[in-house]
Amino acid sequence: MVGKIAPIAVDAMGGDHAPAAIVQGAVNAARKGLPVILVGPEARVREELARHRAGSSLPLEVHPATEVVEMHDHPGQAMRRKRDNSIRVCFDLVASGRAAGMVSAGNSGAVMAGAILVLGRPEGVERPAIVSVLPALKGSPLMLDMGAVVDCRPIHLVQFALMGEVYSRRVHGVARPRVAILSNGEEDTKGTDLTRAAAAALRRAPIDFVGYCEGRDLLTGEVDVIVTDGFTGNVALKTMEGTAKVVGEYLKRALRSTTVSKIGGLLSKAALEGMKKRIDWREVGGAPLVGVNGVGFISHGRSDALAVENAIRRAGDAARAHFIDEIARAVAPSHALLEVPANGAAAQQGPTPRRTAPPQP
Repeated sequence: MVGKIAPIAVDAMGGDHAPAAIVQGAVNAARKGLPVILVGPEARVREELARHRAGSSLPLEVHPATEVVEMHDHPGQAMRRKRDNSIRVCFDLVASGRAAGMVSAGNSGAVMAGAILVLGRPEGVERPAIVSVLPALKGSPLMLDMGAVVDCRPIHLVQFALMGEVYSRRVHGVARPRVAILSNGEEDTKGTDLTRAAAAALRRAPIDFVGYCEGRDLLTGEVDVIVTDGFTGNVALKTMEGTAKVVGEYLKRALRSTTVSKIGGLLSKAALEGMKKRIDWREVGGAPLVGVNGVGFISHGRSDALAVENAIRRAGDAARAHFIDEIARAVAPSHALLEVPANGAAAQQGPTPRRTAPPQP
């Protein structure tokens, strides 16, 4: 995507390999013309920049933050007690307009808490969600939620579907995203009370809802947006990561087993490298947040420089798409969709503390 935007704020102290890998990734992005603000203890960040000979000509600046959220810190408490932590300062820069978005490989719970506390939610959004881009056979399908909301109610799945449809259309350029709910079968009678209530509502929504999809459909690319609760989504994602690792190891062992297979491996090297890149989580960079008033990306705690660079690039793409202005409009009918009688009774969604839609005529 084209268009100039404000810099992306990067949490220099987040992740297992911070600040070295984070700074290196930011420098690599800046050398490709992507503006970056590195946030963290200024002396440590500048020391890393000196190691990479990052001169003043790069579109890169340092913004100080004196505190760091550790992985063992309670997310909400850390955001309130460590007010000058690098995650919160990144969000402050986004809220003030000095940054177009933020990226952190740190405590994911703290990133979510900071997004809600500092940026807030668009009108009508019950819960934000974490989105994952899947390495499918075709396209770039999204799955949400990946862990933000473990115990979902139907309203959450409905809003995840509506927000995911906006993100797919505005950021990934899918003209009419196909939306499905992850279930244990394609038949309408399958699933749980949660999925059936959400599916009944989404059939009345102004989106291309195609019903249920199964686990085997996650990587085919036949569906553009896959909706599930945070527990199931996180388990599914980790299962795919583990499977890819095991298959890769099996493939390496097979290619090293005989002289003939070694020769075949050399002849297939370019194709194998292409496959490896396609399924490499580092190429995705990070998981965007939807349902907050700003662009935020959660990167893997093991992120290296390549993952950080790609997360910065994707955060810039999301910021250029200006998708957030459509989120509130997208979720506006969600409560009404659930209140329409289904099979003679209103869909059960539990109490809704934030607001209740007016009765339908």
